[in-house]
Amino acid sequence: MKTANLIPGALLLVATTVHADETFRCGQWIANSDMSVSELLSKCGQPDDRQSSTEDVMVRNKHGLMQKTGETRIETWTWDRGPNAAPMVATIVDGRIKSIERGR
Repeated sequence: MKTANLIPGALLLVATTVHADETFRCGQWIANSDMSVSELLSKCGQPDDRQSSTEDVMVRNKHGLMQKTGETRIETWTWDRGPNAAPMVATIVDGRIKSIERGR
């Protein structure tokens, strides 16, 4: 019985560990997803590539049908860090950094 209680907790711990953001060096600074967008720009400079899209925010209404309640803006900023390092990719949702990851 005690072992059965530990398994969901262990799975939750693994799931949260897998989704941890990466940190990157921008000159003398460390960039991470806890920064504001303006702080990221001031420390890392303008990205080499910017892509953006707008997606509908949908919720189920009381009749069980999907209904649009708004829009969300998703931006992907990429910094080329040279031939010896993977690009840094920041995903920004509605003006807040959601993640910073290593690009391909």
